[in-house]
Amino acid sequence: MGTVSNPKVVAIGGGTGMPVLLRGLKKLPIDLTAIVTVADDGGSTGRIRNEMEIPAPGDIRNVIAALSDAEPMLLELFQHRFTQGNGLSGHSMGNLLLAAMTSVTGNFNNGIKEISRVLNVKGKIYPISNENMSLHAEMVDGEIVSGESNIPLAQKKIKRVFLEPQPVKPLPNAVRAIKSADLIVISPGSLYTSIMPNLIVPQVKEAIASSKAKVVYVCNAMTQDGETTNYSAADHVKAIHDHIGEPCIDAIVVHNKIIPDKIQALYKSENATPVTFDEKRLNKMGLHVIAGNILAESNGTLRHDNEKIASLLFDFV
Repeated sequence: MGTVSNPKVVAIGGGTGMPVLLRGLKKLPIDLTAIVTVADDGGSTGRIRNEMEIPAPGDIRNVIAALSDAEPMLLELFQHRFTQGNGLSGHSMGNLLLAAMTSVTGNFNNGIKEISRVLNVKGKIYPISNENMSLHAEMVDGEIVSGESNIPLAQKKIKRVFLEPQPVKPLPNAVRAIKSADLIVISPGSLYTSIMPNLIVPQVKEAIASSKAKVVYVCNAMTQDGETTNYSAADHVKAIHDHIGEPCIDAIVVHNKIIPDKIQALYKSENATPVTFDEKRLNKMGLHVIAGNILAESNGTLRHDNEKIASLLFDFV
């Protein structure tokens, strides 16, 4: 009698939202793959990119930590950021280890694989590409802004984002994972600078559009200054569809409860406001809308409740 294999779930994203999502998904009986952006160019990541000409390690590092079942002290060491030392200050230990392992193994993906093995990672982690790439944005007024960290600082409405140098070669394993998935989850995170760099790679766009998997987008709860100012939930979906070239999202997970005034006041200093839940417009777009109280408060900041999200997503597989 044959064994029944676990459903294949692919999560795509980066930034702070992706690790939160993955901490919930890793507890489920699924075959999990994380596909992560490598377009970040700020801080330690940016310095390592420039000096070693490798893809950005920062978002990968946080995903490894989220999916790892290693001893807490080992994870603390992996995530440690140096605060002193000429040349070391500001660097994360995990970023340095990823850079070193890339050098030892010959490429970035092999380096991730080896560190994942050492840190007992559940599931597979693929960078969207083994190449060093840069993100650029064309603003509505026609200005081109270069560099992931510079795009929100321009404080202009974004028309589209694109990658250079072209053509970007995606990691073949990442494309294969999307094509064979039972469920594709687009994670919350910075829409244009963490999510889009994965989705706009041509072969990735094609794989998502042609996949038989359900595609679910976990929408951000708050807008992001300089990226999604005044965006509603439907605006987020429209931006993704515009970049992919056709409707691809089947369902959206949104927060539909009022965010307390004291929390909103904290976000106001970052010019962030709750994302409007425009249910009628989402329904008109043909989306299956899953709305609920999906946030958790931690030290005055809001994060998606990873267990609630995981439970909602598991209903799709």
